[in-house]
Amino acid sequence: MTDDVPPAFAAFMAARYDALARSAYLLLGDRGHAEDLVQAALLKTYRAWDSLRAAQAAEAFTRTTMVRLAGRQARRRWRGEIPSDDFGADSAWITDDHQHRVPATLDVRRALRSLPLTQRAVLVLRYFDDLSEAQTAAVLGCSVGTVKSRANRGLARLRAEGLLTEHLDVDAVTEARDG
Repeated sequence: MTDDVPPAFAAFMAARYDALARSAYLLLGDRGHAEDLVQAALLKTYRAWDSLRAAQAAEAFTRTTMVRLAGRQARRRWRGEIPSDDFGADSAWITDDHQHRVPATLDVRRALRSLPLTQRAVLVLRYFDDLSEAQTAAVLGCSVGTVKSRANRGLARLRAEGLLTEHLDVDAVTEARDG
């Protein structure tokens, strides 16, 4: 890292990178694209660092940027690579403490990939990142009612398709966020 990087930004990046990368991975379903997304969002955060007042503002700014960039990527006609279903237990974001949750984690990732990005973003922010409805609405730039309806539609769609089963309900989703 160069000397001109503010220490507060370096500390923010070091503290939040893994959590941001997990969220990006759940949004995109591909580790490489997720890391690219986080890097692009952190670059934009770095450029806006002087105008951000607190670490919470920096995190909200970064998450908002990630969702917007993911939306742009989803609208592209060609993505170049197609994510595979090979999500092994050797993932850098699955710790040894969470190995027993790997099957549920794989089901969650598979289920999330079946949703449109708007619903997926709400579910990731609400249940994986543990943001409130108001915080999620602020990150997505929409109303709290929109967050509620997208979450409801996303969960209903997962249940209707049999992807949100008894062993993989909202409690399991929130539990799997660390893995």
